[in-house]
Amino acid sequence: MIQRTIYLVAFTLLFAACKEEEKVTSWTYSETISLKAINPIGLTSTEQGIWLSDGDRNRLVLVDGDGKVVQAFDSLDRPMHIASKDNSIYVPTYGNDKILKIDGDRVQEIVIPDSLDAPAGVDIRGNEMAIADFYNHRVLYSTDGKDFLSVGKQGKKDGEFYYPTDVQITDDAIWVADAYNNRVQIFDKSGKFVKIIGAEARMNAATGIYVTEKELMVTDFESERVLVFDHDGNMKQELRKGVTKPTDVLIYKGDLYIANYRNGSMVIYKRN
Repeated sequence: MIQRTIYLVAFTLLFAACKEEEKVTSWTYSETISLKAINPIGLTSTEQGIWLSDGDRNRLVLVDGDGKVVQAFDSLDRPMHIASKDNSIYVPTYGNDKILKIDGDRVQEIVIPDSLDAPAGVDIRGNEMAIADFYNHRVLYSTDGKDFLSVGKQGKKDGEFYYPTDVQITDDAIWVADAYNNRVQIFDKSGKFVKIIGAEARMNAATGIYVTEKELMVTDFESERVLVFDHDGNMKQELRKGVTKPTDVLIYKGDLYIANYRNGSMVIYKRN
Protein backbone atom coordinates (compact mmCIF):
# COMPACT_ATOMS: atom_id res chain seq x y z
CA MET A 1 0.00 0.00 0.00
CA ILE A 2 2.84 2.36 0.87
CA GLN A 3 4.60 1.50 -2.39
CA ARG A 4 1.40 2.24 -4.37
CA THR A 5 1.01 5.60 -2.59
CA ILE A 6 4.61 6.54 -3.44
CA TYR A 7 3.98 5.58 -7.08
CA LEU A 8 0.83 7.70 -7.26
CA VAL A 9 2.61 10.70 -5.75
CA ALA A 10 5.49 10.34 -8.21
CA PHE A 11 3.07 10.02 -11.13
CA THR A 12 1.16 13.10 -10.00
CA LEU A 13 4.35 15.14 -9.78
CA LEU A 14 5.48 13.95 -13.21
CA PHE A 15 2.08 14.77 -14.72
CA ALA A 16 2.16 18.24 -13.16
CA ALA A 17 5.68 18.83 -14.53
CA CYS A 18 4.53 17.81 -18.01
CA LYS A 19 1.55 20.15 -17.81
CA GLU A 20 3.82 22.98 -16.70
CA GLU A 21 6.13 22.36 -19.67
CA GLU A 22 3.11 22.36 -21.98
CA LYS A 23 2.06 25.69 -20.49
CA VAL A 24 5.49 27.23 -21.12
CA THR A 25 5.41 26.38 -24.83
CA SER A 26 1.78 27.30 -25.48
CA TRP A 27 0.73 30.49 -27.31
CA THR A 28 -2.78 31.97 -27.38
CA TYR A 29 -4.21 34.52 -29.82
CA SER A 30 -4.58 37.97 -28.28
CA GLU A 31 -5.32 40.58 -30.96
CA THR A 32 -4.75 41.80 -34.50
CA ILE A 33 -3.29 45.25 -35.13
CA SER A 34 -4.25 46.79 -38.47
CA LEU A 35 -1.39 48.54 -40.25
CA LYS A 36 -2.15 51.62 -42.30
CA ALA A 37 -0.93 51.17 -45.87
CA ILE A 38 1.85 48.76 -44.86
CA ASN A 39 2.46 45.28 -46.26
CA PRO A 40 5.10 43.97 -43.85
CA ILE A 41 7.81 41.53 -44.84
CA GLY A 42 10.36 41.68 -42.00
CA LEU A 43 10.21 42.47 -38.27
CA THR A 44 12.78 43.61 -35.75
CA SER A 45 12.85 45.74 -32.60
CA THR A 46 14.96 48.43 -30.95
CA GLU A 47 14.48 50.53 -27.82
CA GLN A 48 12.11 52.65 -29.90
CA GLY A 49 9.74 49.77 -30.61
CA ILE A 50 8.87 47.49 -33.52
CA TRP A 51 10.21 48.14 -37.02
CA LEU A 52 8.78 46.64 -40.20
CA SER A 53 10.14 46.45 -43.71
CA ASP A 54 7.46 47.52 -46.19
CA GLY A 55 8.87 46.06 -49.37
CA ASP A 56 5.96 47.07 -51.58
CA ARG A 57 6.53 50.75 -50.70
CA ASN A 58 10.32 50.54 -50.47
CA ARG A 59 10.56 51.75 -46.89
CA LEU A 60 11.31 50.86 -43.30
CA VAL A 61 8.78 51.97 -40.69
CA LEU A 62 8.53 52.24 -36.91
CA VAL A 63 4.96 51.72 -35.70
CA ASP A 64 3.20 52.42 -32.42
CA GLY A 65 0.86 50.09 -30.57
CA ASP A 66 -2.03 51.09 -32.82
CA GLY A 67 -0.10 50.29 -35.99
CA LYS A 68 0.45 53.93 -36.94
CA VAL A 69 3.75 54.99 -38.52
CA VAL A 70 5.93 56.97 -36.10
CA GLN A 71 9.07 57.13 -38.24
CA ALA A 72 10.00 56.01 -41.75
CA PHE A 73 13.03 55.59 -44.00
CA ASP A 74 12.04 55.81 -47.65
CA SER A 75 13.74 55.09 -50.99
CA LEU A 76 14.94 51.62 -50.01
CA ASP A 77 14.92 49.10 -52.85
CA ARG A 78 12.58 46.38 -51.56
CA PRO A 79 13.78 45.80 -47.98
CA MET A 80 13.26 42.24 -46.74
CA HIS A 81 13.97 40.37 -43.46
CA ILE A 82 15.69 42.87 -41.18
CA ALA A 83 17.73 42.68 -37.97
CA SER A 84 18.91 45.03 -35.25
CA LYS A 85 21.84 45.52 -32.90
CA ASP A 86 22.45 48.36 -30.44
CA ASN A 87 19.52 50.30 -31.95
CA SER A 88 21.04 50.10 -35.43
CA ILE A 89 18.93 48.35 -38.07
CA TYR A 90 20.39 46.12 -40.76
CA VAL A 91 18.44 45.98 -43.98
CA PRO A 92 18.89 43.62 -46.96
CA THR A 93 17.62 45.41 -50.06
CA TYR A 94 16.49 42.71 -52.44
CA GLY A 95 16.13 45.04 -55.41
CA ASN A 96 19.68 46.37 -55.59
CA ASP A 97 21.71 43.61 -53.88
CA LYS A 98 22.87 45.62 -50.87
CA ILE A 99 23.05 45.39 -47.10
CA LEU A 100 22.37 48.71 -45.39
CA LYS A 101 22.92 49.85 -41.82
CA ILE A 102 20.57 52.52 -40.48
CA ASP A 103 21.85 54.29 -37.40
CA GLY A 104 19.76 57.24 -36.31
CA ASP A 105 19.30 59.31 -39.45
CA ARG A 106 22.39 57.88 -41.08
CA VAL A 107 22.12 55.23 -43.80
CA GLN A 108 25.29 53.49 -44.91
CA GLU A 109 26.06 50.54 -47.15
CA ILE A 110 27.96 47.61 -45.65
CA VAL A 111 30.62 46.44 -48.06
CA ILE A 112 30.35 42.71 -48.74
CA PRO A 113 33.43 41.22 -50.48
CA ASP A 114 31.24 38.99 -52.63
CA SER A 115 28.46 39.43 -55.14
CA LEU A 116 24.96 39.21 -53.68
CA ASP A 117 21.93 38.41 -55.81
CA ALA A 118 18.72 39.56 -54.09
CA PRO A 119 19.61 39.31 -50.38
CA ALA A 120 16.41 38.34 -48.57
CA GLY A 121 17.48 38.20 -44.93
CA VAL A 122 20.24 39.32 -42.59
CA ASP A 123 21.12 38.69 -38.96
CA ILE A 124 23.67 40.22 -36.61
CA ARG A 125 25.02 38.74 -33.38
CA GLY A 126 27.98 40.52 -31.81
CA ASN A 127 30.56 40.76 -34.59
CA GLU A 128 28.90 37.96 -36.56
CA MET A 129 26.79 38.49 -39.66
CA ALA A 130 24.75 36.08 -41.77
CA ILE A 131 22.98 36.82 -45.06
CA ALA A 132 20.38 34.76 -46.90
CA ASP A 133 21.44 35.21 -50.55
CA PHE A 134 18.20 34.35 -52.35
CA TYR A 135 19.06 33.80 -56.03
CA ASN A 136 22.52 32.44 -55.26
CA HIS A 137 20.89 29.73 -53.12
CA ARG A 138 23.34 30.13 -50.26
CA VAL A 139 24.08 31.80 -46.94
CA LEU A 140 27.09 34.03 -46.31
CA TYR A 141 28.48 33.96 -42.78
CA SER A 142 31.19 36.08 -41.18
CA THR A 143 32.67 36.34 -37.70
CA ASP A 144 34.09 39.81 -38.30
CA GLY A 145 32.05 41.40 -41.11
CA LYS A 146 35.04 41.20 -43.46
CA ASP A 147 35.73 37.59 -44.40
CA PHE A 148 32.65 35.59 -45.42
CA LEU A 149 32.10 31.86 -45.63
CA SER A 150 29.74 30.73 -48.39
CA VAL A 151 27.41 27.95 -47.22
CA GLY A 152 25.26 25.82 -49.53
CA LYS A 153 24.26 25.71 -53.18
CA GLN A 154 21.10 25.17 -55.19
CA GLY A 155 19.47 21.82 -54.61
CA LYS A 156 17.18 19.65 -52.53
CA LYS A 157 19.67 17.60 -50.55
CA ASP A 158 20.83 18.19 -46.98
CA GLY A 159 22.88 21.38 -46.87
CA GLU A 160 21.47 22.66 -50.17
CA PHE A 161 18.96 25.48 -50.64
CA TYR A 162 16.10 26.42 -52.88
CA TYR A 163 15.71 30.17 -52.33
CA PRO A 164 16.66 30.90 -48.69
CA THR A 165 14.75 33.88 -47.29
CA ASP A 166 15.69 34.34 -43.64
CA VAL A 167 18.56 33.53 -41.30
CA GLN A 168 19.33 33.69 -37.59
CA ILE A 169 22.56 33.24 -35.64
CA THR A 170 22.50 31.60 -32.21
CA ASP A 171 25.31 30.72 -29.80
CA ASP A 172 26.50 27.70 -31.74
CA ALA A 173 24.49 27.53 -34.96
CA ILE A 174 23.15 29.24 -38.08
CA TRP A 175 19.44 28.69 -38.75
CA VAL A 176 18.08 29.19 -42.26
CA ALA A 177 14.56 29.45 -43.67
CA ASP A 178 14.96 27.31 -46.79
CA ALA A 179 11.78 28.73 -48.27
CA TYR A 180 10.93 26.62 -51.28
CA ASN A 181 12.41 23.43 -49.93
CA ASN A 182 9.74 24.00 -47.28
CA ARG A 183 12.00 23.47 -44.28
CA VAL A 184 14.49 25.02 -41.87
CA GLN A 185 18.14 23.98 -41.98
CA ILE A 186 20.69 24.27 -39.20
CA PHE A 187 24.46 24.55 -39.69
CA ASP A 188 27.37 24.87 -37.32
CA LYS A 189 29.58 27.91 -37.60
CA SER A 190 32.09 26.16 -39.81
CA GLY A 191 29.28 25.78 -42.37
CA LYS A 192 28.75 22.07 -41.71
CA PHE A 193 25.18 20.82 -42.08
CA VAL A 194 23.67 19.74 -38.77
CA LYS A 195 19.98 18.92 -39.29
CA ILE A 196 16.63 19.78 -40.86
CA ILE A 197 13.46 20.81 -39.03
CA GLY A 198 9.98 20.86 -40.53
CA ALA A 199 10.42 18.50 -43.47
CA GLU A 200 7.44 16.41 -42.33
CA ALA A 201 5.19 19.40 -41.58
CA ARG A 202 4.10 19.90 -45.20
CA MET A 203 4.96 23.56 -45.23
CA ASN A 204 4.45 25.61 -48.36
CA ALA A 205 7.08 28.38 -48.40
CA ALA A 206 8.93 28.63 -45.09
CA THR A 207 9.65 32.34 -45.30
CA GLY A 208 10.55 33.66 -41.83
CA ILE A 209 12.05 32.25 -38.64
CA TYR A 210 12.63 33.24 -35.05
CA VAL A 211 14.73 31.12 -32.68
CA THR A 212 14.57 31.28 -28.88
CA GLU A 213 16.42 29.23 -26.28
CA LYS A 214 13.86 26.43 -26.60
CA GLU A 215 11.65 27.15 -29.60
CA LEU A 216 11.75 27.70 -33.35
CA MET A 217 8.91 29.64 -34.98
CA VAL A 218 8.42 29.35 -38.74
CA THR A 219 6.03 31.28 -40.97
CA ASP A 220 4.36 28.92 -43.45
CA PHE A 221 3.39 31.55 -46.00
CA GLU A 222 1.10 29.77 -48.46
CA SER A 223 -0.53 27.57 -45.81
CA GLU A 224 -1.28 30.69 -43.71
CA ARG A 225 0.02 29.47 -40.38
CA VAL A 226 2.97 29.74 -38.01
CA LEU A 227 4.51 26.52 -36.70
CA VAL A 228 6.26 26.23 -33.34
CA PHE A 229 8.89 23.52 -32.96
CA ASP A 230 11.27 22.57 -30.19
CA HIS A 231 14.96 22.35 -31.06
CA ASP A 232 14.68 18.61 -31.64
CA GLY A 233 12.22 19.25 -34.44
CA ASN A 234 9.05 18.21 -32.63
CA MET A 235 6.11 20.38 -33.64
CA LYS A 236 4.56 21.85 -30.50
CA GLN A 237 1.89 24.14 -31.89
CA GLU A 238 0.21 25.40 -35.06
CA LEU A 239 -0.96 29.01 -34.98
CA ARG A 240 -3.69 29.92 -37.46
CA LYS A 241 -6.05 32.39 -35.85
CA GLY A 242 -5.60 35.81 -37.44
CA VAL A 243 -2.74 34.57 -39.66
CA THR A 244 -2.92 35.48 -43.37
CA LYS A 245 0.14 35.12 -45.61
CA PRO A 246 2.65 35.45 -42.74
CA THR A 247 6.16 36.57 -43.63
CA ASP A 248 8.01 37.00 -40.34
CA VAL A 249 7.75 36.50 -36.60
CA LEU A 250 9.26 38.28 -33.59
CA ILE A 251 9.14 38.02 -29.82
CA TYR A 252 8.91 41.49 -28.32
CA LYS A 253 8.46 42.09 -24.58
CA GLY A 254 7.46 38.46 -24.13
CA ASP A 255 4.72 38.50 -26.79
CA LEU A 256 4.79 36.83 -30.18
CA TYR A 257 4.25 39.15 -33.15
CA ILE A 258 3.41 37.82 -36.61
CA ALA A 259 3.64 39.97 -39.76
CA ASN A 260 0.70 39.41 -42.14
CA TYR A 261 1.66 40.42 -45.65
CA ARG A 262 -1.70 39.89 -47.31
CA ASN A 263 -3.92 42.20 -45.28
CA GLY A 264 -1.31 44.51 -43.77
CA SER A 265 -1.51 43.60 -40.11
CA MET A 266 0.36 42.24 -37.10
CA VAL A 267 -1.06 39.46 -34.96
CA ILE A 268 -0.14 39.19 -31.29
CA TYR A 269 -0.05 35.90 -29.39
CA LYS A 270 0.58 35.64 -25.65
CA ARG A 271 1.71 32.73 -23.50
CA ASN A 272 -0.95 30.88 -21.58
